[in-house]
Amino acid sequence: MGFAKEFKEFAMKGNVVDLAVGIIIGGAFGKIISSLVADVIMPPIGYLIGGVKFTDLKIELNPGLLDPTGVLKADPVTINIGNFLQVTFDFIIIALAIFMLVKVMNSIKKKEVAAPSEPPAAPQDVVLLTEIRDLLKKK
Repeated sequence: MGFAKEFKEFAMKGNVVDLAVGIIIGGAFGKIISSLVADVIMPPIGYLIGGVKFTDLKIELNPGLLDPTGVLKADPVTINIGNFLQVTFDFIIIALAIFMLVKVMNSIKKKEVAAPSEPPAAPQDVVLLTEIRDLLKKK
């Protein structure tokens, strides 16, 4: 079998396509959550703690170099604590959302499993033997 044919069979398997769809939807979901955190959740938190924009929080290790005319020659060296906090909140909210989604999916599965299904039909010979037994009891 040729390489191209093997690859086509592999790529067209249901699991690979499902995985690709999951990754694409997950990426879009991550962008939505990042926007939720950055644009909806963090501004009120920053306002409550004194009007701070979290992405601006930094620890400056080196202020950078200015030449005598005031032009910046080297960028300052900073530890960007605000960005780290932003990404941490993104992660926590994404993890919480996925946890809740999995919890709902599991409860739906449990309800489906718990629903009683019809018992399988008895084999024909068992049905005949049961009828014979019942007829013999009547005599």
